[in-house]
Amino acid sequence: MLWADRIASEIRNTRTPRNGKTFLIRDEKTLSGRVHVGSMRGVAIHSLISEVFSEQGIANEFRFELNDFDPFDSIPGYLDAEKFREHLGKPLYTVPSPEPGFKNYAEYFGDEFVGVHQKAGFTPSYYRATELYQSGKMDPFIESALARANDVRRILKEVSGSVKDESWLPISVVCEACGKIMTTRAYDYDGQTVGYACDKNLDEVKSCGHTSRAAPWKGAAKLFWKVDWAAKWIAQGVDIEGGGKDHSTKGGSRDVANHICREVFGQEPPFDIPYEFFLVGGKKMSSSKGRGSSAKDMCDLFPPQIFRLALIGKDIREQIDIDPAGESVPRLYDWYDELALGVREGKADDYSRLFALCELPESRAALTAPWVMRFREVAFIVQMAHLSLKEEAMRTKGSALNEDEASMLEERARYAKFWLSTYAPEEFKYELQEEMPNVELSDTQKKALSALAAFLQEGARSGEELHLRLHELKTEIPIQPKELFQAIYRIFLNRDSGPKAGWFLASLPHELVVARISQAV
Repeated sequence: MLWADRIASEIRNTRTPRNGKTFLIRDEKTLSGRVHVGSMRGVAIHSLISEVFSEQGIANEFRFELNDFDPFDSIPGYLDAEKFREHLGKPLYTVPSPEPGFKNYAEYFGDEFVGVHQKAGFTPSYYRATELYQSGKMDPFIESALARANDVRRILKEVSGSVKDESWLPISVVCEACGKIMTTRAYDYDGQTVGYACDKNLDEVKSCGHTSRAAPWKGAAKLFWKVDWAAKWIAQGVDIEGGGKDHSTKGGSRDVANHICREVFGQEPPFDIPYEFFLVGGKKMSSSKGRGSSAKDMCDLFPPQIFRLALIGKDIREQIDIDPAGESVPRLYDWYDELALGVREGKADDYSRLFALCELPESRAALTAPWVMRFREVAFIVQMAHLSLKEEAMRTKGSALNEDEASMLEERARYAKFWLSTYAPEEFKYELQEEMPNVELSDTQKKALSALAAFLQEGARSGEELHLRLHELKTEIPIQPKELFQAIYRIFLNRDSGPKAGWFLASLPHELVVARISQAV
C-alpha cells in the first residue's frame, strides 16, 4: 500500500474531525527568503493526504500558512545587505519587498512559493500569520499562555531541558519605538499589559533600548513558536499536521508543543506525520546557500508530473536526494518512464497507483501513459544539429507518434535544453566534431574499428544491429568494452564517454560514420 493510502487509512480509523464534519489539514512556512525545496515535501505530503481523502469522499480542507509575522533574522546572500540591514529583527510583513509590485518582503517570496505549489497541482487555501494575530483570534491563547507562564517554563525545562528565569514570558512584543520583535524581552504580566525592554543585541540585530508597557493583543506581540504552534492548532481546529522528523524527536519542538497543547490549552494535538528530509546533493542546505536548492529552482527542472514524483515517490520515512548537477535528474525521468510502461502494460499495483498520483488531480480520471523517448536520448539529440528529434523518436518507437506522444516529446525537449544550459554535468554535453580530432588509438582499438568499418561498408545498420555487433567484437578481437566504446567516442565527440554507442552510430549519417572510422584506422 502506498504511504499516502496507508496514512489516510490510519487517520480515518483512529480520528474524527474536531468539528465533527471536516478534517482540517495544516502546514506552514516562514517566508524569510526563497524557500528551500525541502519545504515542498511537507506541502506534498499534506496535499496528498487531502487528495486521497477527497477521492474517498471524506470532507477535508488543507490550509497553508504563509508566515509573515516571524522576525527577519538574516539577510540572504542574494540580496543587497546594505539595503536590508536596518530591517533586521522586524516582523517580516514590515520589511520592504526586494522588488516593486509586492506589499512586503513576505508577500514577494510567498508569491514565488505559491507559484511552485500551483505548478505541482497542490491547491491549499492560504492565510497569513498576521491575519490570525491582528484579527484577535490568537488573543485568548496569548492570555492563557501569559497566565500560565509558570507551566510553560516547567514544560520547556522538563521536556526539552530549556531553562527560563522566573520573569520570562512566552511572547515577543513588537517594539513601539524601533518596530523590532527579535530584540524585545517581555516580563511582568498584570492581566492587561506586559512590561518589555528592547535590550537584546544579537550579532547584527541591534536593540534600541526602549522600555515600556504594552497590551499584547491584536498583533502587538507574538507567541514564541513552540507555544505559537500549539495555539494555532486549537485556534483553527487542526486535525492533521506533520513535520520534519527532527521536530518529532523526544524533547524536540513537536514534543514541547504537544505538552503545551495538552497541559496549557487543554486539548489533544493533531495527528502527526513525521517525515524525512529532502536533500540537494546530499545536503540539507538553505536556499540562500546553493544554486538549484530552492523550490522554484527544482520545480523549473521538471514537468509537473515528474516534480510530483520527486516529492511523493519515496515513502515519507525515506530521504529524498536530488542533485540538479548530477545523474539524479535523468534517473528521475527514467523512474517516471518505468511507471508509465507498467501502466501501458496494464499492471495494477502500487506502481500504477503512484503513477496516477503523479498526475494532477483534474487529469487523473482520464489517466493515460503515452510513450516518450528517454530523457537521456532526448538530451543527446537536441545537441545534434543534424538530427530531427521527432524522426529519431519515431525510429526508436518503431511507428508514428500520436498527438499526446508528440506533445510530451516537445515538452521533454524543452526541459532537456533547460537542464543542459543550467545544471547538467559535462558528461551529458556533447558536440559532434566536424573534423577528425587529434586522438591516439591503440592497435587493439584500431583493429576493432577496422572490423566495425567492414561491417558498416555492407550498408546502413540499425541501432540494435550495431549494438549486437559491438558486443561481438569484444570477444572476437578481443577488447575490453570500455576500450572499444572510448575509441568511438573519441573520434566522433573528442571525449571518453557518450550515449549508447550502437544507437549513437545509427543516428549519424552513414557516410560520415564510415569515413570517420576509416580515417581513424
